[in-house]
Amino acid sequence: MEDRLTLSNVILDSLSDGVYVCDRDRRIVYWSKSAERITGWMAEDVVGRRCLDDVLCHADKDGHQLCGEEFCPLHRSIVTGTASVVPLIVFARGKKGSRIPMQVAVSPIRDADGQVVGGVESFRDMSVVLTDLEKAQRIQALSLEHDLPEDPRVRFSTFYMSHDIVGGDFYALRQLDEDHYGFILADVMGHGVSAALYTMHLSSLWEQDCSLLASPAEFAQVINRDLARVVKDESFATALCGMVDAKRRTLRFASAGGPPILVVHPDGSMEQLESSGLPFGMLEEASYDEVSAGFEPGTCLLLFSDGAVEIHNAEGAMLGAEGLVRILTDLGYPRKPIDVDAVEEALLRFSNAIRLEDDLTLLEVRFS
Repeated sequence: MEDRLTLSNVILDSLSDGVYVCDRDRRIVYWSKSAERITGWMAEDVVGRRCLDDVLCHADKDGHQLCGEEFCPLHRSIVTGTASVVPLIVFARGKKGSRIPMQVAVSPIRDADGQVVGGVESFRDMSVVLTDLEKAQRIQALSLEHDLPEDPRVRFSTFYMSHDIVGGDFYALRQLDEDHYGFILADVMGHGVSAALYTMHLSSLWEQDCSLLASPAEFAQVINRDLARVVKDESFATALCGMVDAKRRTLRFASAGGPPILVVHPDGSMEQLESSGLPFGMLEEASYDEVSAGFEPGTCLLLFSDGAVEIHNAEGAMLGAEGLVRILTDLGYPRKPIDVDAVEEALLRFSNAIRLEDDLTLLEVRFS
């Protein structure tokens, strides 16, 4: 394999992006000049070593270490035989210990018979861009904060993992009166900066109109109308919005093309609550239906964004809500609380992707 790479070294060394090549065991066989410049690691420091052996020590934007199996982009590329479609943001450790933000692309390397024999990763330093993205992330995080009173009748939990530094999922919770809580969980088409800007507009609409949640269908109609006037066919958002009555243990909600709500009964059995409705922003005059349901003590309601179910495996089959139920059951839910890292790993094992390709948000309601 090293012989086959020799003819390409001059070309690769001329690139401004760093490049390195590994065999199937992730042992580094080539390290470019720009890789040396960006990281401080010289070729003689790393060639012959595995990339997971205390070299770059890749971590994601949330600080999770990637140099294991499921979460390593290069490993995922080798085992799935697929290249990354969009650049990934990771943080690498330079030779002097510095934390270097990088935009990374990975791809498998195949021999003449089409067999995967290794992988190649290219990367560029994005330190300058990251400063602005982190400012945007802090602003977005403020819009996702919710301060609810302690209520012995009901408990709300949220879990959010954006695909990029900023994301396209939006959720909000608010106590409307002594017994009622309003919520929204929305997933803007796409992810990254443009989707994040739409979530900020959704946040302002939420602040303006959340008092309308006494009628979820009316709230959905108003949000859709105002969002449609802004996006003008450029984007749209699937969503679930509604109101929880803590005293009566009831739910009233409207769906704007969002996934079903999972109802988890005290005995662990699960069913789905569904409602139809156009995604927000598609048609200004769209109307929405309202669904109501009551629950026994100990019931959990689980809402999630599309990123939890619209995941495809190597055969092209989609995970769907049923697949998510199987994953949660295998992880001991609802007896055990949700471990979002374990959920993410299970979703990635099912998929045929380098990493999860969308933002991931879960919102749980537990009736005491």
